[in-house]
Amino acid sequence: MTQHKLADTNTTNEAAITQDALAHLGDGRLAYVKPIRSEDVANMFPQAPQIAPGLTLFALHAADGTPIMLTDTRESALASAWSNELEAVSVH
Repeated sequence: MTQHKLADTNTTNEAAITQDALAHLGDGRLAYVKPIRSEDVANMFPQAPQIAPGLTLFALHAADGTPIMLTDTRESALASAWSNELEAVSVH
């Protein structure tokens, strides 16, 4: 019997998407909701008041990652997206 070595299948040919391309994804109408820890709020929203540690909050971001708003419920973030005519997706 002859043994054949299989080609390495762990290589990827994925192209990186630029931040500019993300900004134009969905023609500026795409946003995402991401849960964040209250300890991370100051980095993302420097103007926010100090928030108690240990809380889970939800941030609405533009497709390019720009933070839009912060809230205490996922539903509120989705409602904000809807009211701003944005199509929101969730990021886990």
